[in-house]
Amino acid sequence: MPPQLQNGLDIAAKVVQGTLDSLPQAVREFIENNAELCQPDRIHICDGSEEENGQLLGHMEEQGILRRLKKYDNCWLALTDPRDVARIESKTVIITQEQRDTVPIPKTGLSQLGRWMSEEDFEKAFNARFPGCMKGRTMYVIPFSMGPLGSPLSKIGIELTDSPYVVASMRIMTRMGTPVLEALGNGEFVKCLHSVGCPLPLKSKCIISELKVKIKKKAEQQPPAGASGTPKQGPGALTWEGSLFTEPLVNNWPCNPELTLIAHLPDRREIISFGSGYGGNSLLGKKCFALRMAGRLAKEEGWLAEHMLILGITNPEGKKKYLAAAFPSACGKTNLAMMNPSLPGWKVECVGDDIAWMKFDAQGNLRAINPENGFFGVAPGTSVKTNPNAIKTIQKNTIFTNVAETSDGGVYWEGIDEQLAPGVTITSWRNKEWSPQDGEPCAHPNSRFCTPASQCPIIDAAWESPEGVPIEGIIFGGRRPAGVPLVYEALSWQHGVFVGAAMRSEATAAAEHKGKIIMHDPFAMRPFFGYNFGKYLAHWLSMAQHPAAKLPKIFHVNWFRKDKEGKFLWPGFGENSRVLEWMFNRVDGKAGAKLTPIGYIPKEDALNLKGLGHVNTTELFSISKEFWEKEVEDIEKYLEEQVNADLPCEIEREILALKQRISQM
Repeated sequence: MPPQLQNGLDIAAKVVQGTLDSLPQAVREFIENNAELCQPDRIHICDGSEEENGQLLGHMEEQGILRRLKKYDNCWLALTDPRDVARIESKTVIITQEQRDTVPIPKTGLSQLGRWMSEEDFEKAFNARFPGCMKGRTMYVIPFSMGPLGSPLSKIGIELTDSPYVVASMRIMTRMGTPVLEALGNGEFVKCLHSVGCPLPLKSKCIISELKVKIKKKAEQQPPAGASGTPKQGPGALTWEGSLFTEPLVNNWPCNPELTLIAHLPDRREIISFGSGYGGNSLLGKKCFALRMAGRLAKEEGWLAEHMLILGITNPEGKKKYLAAAFPSACGKTNLAMMNPSLPGWKVECVGDDIAWMKFDAQGNLRAINPENGFFGVAPGTSVKTNPNAIKTIQKNTIFTNVAETSDGGVYWEGIDEQLAPGVTITSWRNKEWSPQDGEPCAHPNSRFCTPASQCPIIDAAWESPEGVPIEGIIFGGRRPAGVPLVYEALSWQHGVFVGAAMRSEATAAAEHKGKIIMHDPFAMRPFFGYNFGKYLAHWLSMAQHPAAKLPKIFHVNWFRKDKEGKFLWPGFGENSRVLEWMFNRVDGKAGAKLTPIGYIPKEDALNLKGLGHVNTTELFSISKEFWEKEVEDIEKYLEEQVNADLPCEIEREILALKQRISQM
């Protein structure tokens, strides 16, 4: 532990904006305890104002953390250290007393449904990282609300961070600042602590590490250069914990990849992150709070926290419905949330593109809010063709990370589909001159835009409605090149929960996995479960017992099926509105459907294909006995091995029933 400060006065003297006296007691204690531990030079209590934001952005520009993109209005580019570019599942943990509270105990090997760390191991890891970690830096205090301020579905967090990039991004992604503290009063909040793990002064890269020194004589017990503290006796060595200074900062981006750790302590309502500045690891309101922590809160309080977009769809008669949809990364989730329908007279509006918090109201409607305030979208593949509304949204007040920059002050990435003016050159995300002949992408595959949701031209009028919007359909989907039809509807709520549990998709760049393999991604939540997945399934199944529940219909879609030549069978994008139309009418009890062993598919002519050239619907909807025998075998094996004793018997029954239906094909 660092030397204790005599009293709170020393900490109060470090406050450069705001006052500790004005804060709720619990917030003040949270700040004081962590300021004593992390030893920042300054403490800045964020008010969320335009003025504060402008100062922070200017300060980061001076430090070379951000570049101003002169082609747009108040847009910025950050380039990270190439070792800090994505969520790191291997270093993301949940701490509970018992391992089984976090993950089911698999039959063999490690759980793929989350990572558990013991309380003892966490204490050691925490004490090796956080003491003194903010020396020379400013500790920013970010009060933030997940969900519209004052909504009964919203939750409040306080994040302490030494990264101004986090502050600017959290201002976009959450409701942030003084109004949140006013709404909080003496209420409960989730405690979030984040550090890039690079104390100053720093002429070069800081890596806190263990230094082992061979003992020749007892007298040689002085710490080596850069280390401090009392040594621990080990077999033939003394170990100091301390700081080594090596290699300069890359792109002025402080991080500590060797010691990165993202930890969730649900029993203490705490999230603790060290060593990474990347969005999913450092914007603690995002996946850490909105999914992992909220998932646990939702289980205790009887609601759902899900990795789902929310969209409103209105038919030509003016009737509107809301749908929620779960897709793994790179399956067109943001594109669907912001779709321009190709069907005349139909309208899609966006409530949220990533996360849904859903709770039954007194009338039995499943009400959903988008807990976020912005979009943190994957840039590559976003273009005027694939997502015109996203392109319009990101023209101002946006922070881009790890995209390429054009010499006229614009952004560029793979699939942007824009012609460059003559003489305009490209600098890649690696900060080097780039040309298509280089054989590597100009933007990182997981490069991002962080942009205010309110700027989306098709943002739904009710997107900030405190009571949420009523969900009538839930869609699961994945990227499946073979075997899985364009759309099918689950036979019941229980079957729908099984369909969510059985989701599989080609793996992508948002996590650290490489290459294209079909991975299990139940509910598109595999990296985001906040507690045991078997208990999560039981929680979903229990929704059917909710008094007066109007259970949404559940569908599965696959926009990505290919023919034998490897060409997509379905055009996708705006044409996906044709599938939404069928779902809309199914919810209304109108559209024709055909029963198959895997669920209901559209009857001949039930899917509106007017004006759509030739589409091979036979191949698009074909259900092969051989494929599905293998599919159900893989799903059964995965769930039995991974969920093991915690697999609900209702899911076992659904597996058996599906097997039986396939065997009769």
